[in-house]
Amino acid sequence: MSDRETTERLGALETRLGRLETLLGALNDKLDRSGAGLAESKAGLQAWVTEYVSLRLQQLVPETCEHAPDDTATPGPVLPGTRIRCTEEVLHRLSRIPIPFVRQMVTQKVVETARAENVVTVDVRFFERAATF
Repeated sequence: MSDRETTERLGALETRLGRLETLLGALNDKLDRSGAGLAESKAGLQAWVTEYVSLRLQQLVPETCEHAPDDTATPGPVLPGTRIRCTEEVLHRLSRIPIPFVRQMVTQKVVETARAENVVTVDVRFFERAATF
């Protein structure tokens, strides 16, 4: 093969490699953009599913229901849906749980523990200990 033919073939090869490099760069840019969009899409989908499940569970298990008035109830704050007394701080901490069904699960766990240990009033220390799963 002559030097001229080698030079021409080398030039053609460099041209092809340049086009290939350009295509790979464009593909890499598209993948980078779709990766950022994918993370945003995933976060949006997770938020939507959480909100939907929370709404459906709230419809299935409402937080309040109608009961006949009870004259034997003790005065002061009680855990929601129970007769177990608690402090205002415990109610405040419960209200800070954003998802209703999780709030109900925590309340149920604290109530079960309070009944098992014959606790009269749930305070913050007891709540923190009983609310852990």
